[in-house]
Amino acid sequence: MKDNNAFNEMMVHLPLCTHKEASNVLIIGTADADMKDQAAKHSKVSNIEFGDTSLLTSKNEKNIDVIILTDVKINELLLANIERILKDDGLIAFASKAFSRDEDQLFADLKLAGTKFWIAMPFKFGHNTSIIASKRYHPTADINLQRADLLDGLDYYSADIQLASFVFPAAEHRALTGIAKR
Repeated sequence: MKDNNAFNEMMVHLPLCTHKEASNVLIIGTADADMKDQAAKHSKVSNIEFGDTSLLTSKNEKNIDVIILTDVKINELLLANIERILKDDGLIAFASKAFSRDEDQLFADLKLAGTKFWIAMPFKFGHNTSIIASKRYHPTADINLQRADLLDGLDYYSADIQLASFVFPAAEHRALTGIAKR
């Protein structure tokens, strides 16, 4: 199994199985055919748009439930545009750096997301580390098991993997305490 499959499944299914009912979803950045196939598994309840960061500035109202950033570096300006269009109970997921590779970047991304969201938690899978940030839904407490368990044709994602992806070794957990907003 390719690491890319794990990335596509986790970046799509983790946020969409955390949000109670995401009806409007933006996937910003590179999205290959597999990412689009994974997103299509939610098309019965979600309207999903793919594009670049210009999608964030073209929207004029707070009607987006979930924003997934595939390979877009988060910064203050991008976060301001996200906050402008994201619903009050919305959430975002974006790629970051692994603790073992660049803990300073992971900490910076968590701190930046933590300025706008009540929950900002790293999750790891395969050789990737990403962050989910939310004002309402918690990725381990609010997982929609019916939705997660009914997804077909997956190679990596499951409800159990979602829960496990937030578990870090003891030293990393201690280092993240006070930075990650759990």
